[in-house]
Amino acid sequence: MREFFEKWYQYNAWANRKVIDCLERQQVTDEKILTLLSHVVSAQFIWLGRFKNQPIEAFPLWKTYPLAELKELAKTAATQWNTFVLEGEFDRVLKYKNYTGQYFENQVEQIMIHLVNHGTYHRGQIALLLRQKGFEPVNTDYITYDRVISGQLDD
Repeated sequence: MREFFEKWYQYNAWANRKVIDCLERQQVTDEKILTLLSHVVSAQFIWLGRFKNQPIEAFPLWKTYPLAELKELAKTAATQWNTFVLEGEFDRVLKYKNYTGQYFENQVEQIMIHLVNHGTYHRGQIALLLRQKGFEPVNTDYITYDRVISGQLDD
């Protein structure tokens, strides 16, 4: 399972990086777009904090970060997730309260799959918003990532 998560979280970091590069290149400052990407990155820190039993209050779920700060946060999140994947214990149940205080118990592996899927969902929303506002979105499909890392496409 570790091999799967290594590739899964490397893909997630690549996709976030591609979107951030896209926003920088086109000088996108739209608040809704930045809020969605901020939400994706904050969720990564929140879940990792839950897994490690660390405070999560530092990352509000719907805060809008400036793009430069968001870029650094995304890099940090990617590094921390890659470390967790290499060292983490996935085959366990996490008991936690969600953002609204509801209690849940879920398998860590399932949450980890959810988290990347969550990012994919919101990156899709960002792509739609970019197109609606006259910008060109970037392709962050998993198969595109796989083609890049296998050398079939340039990054």
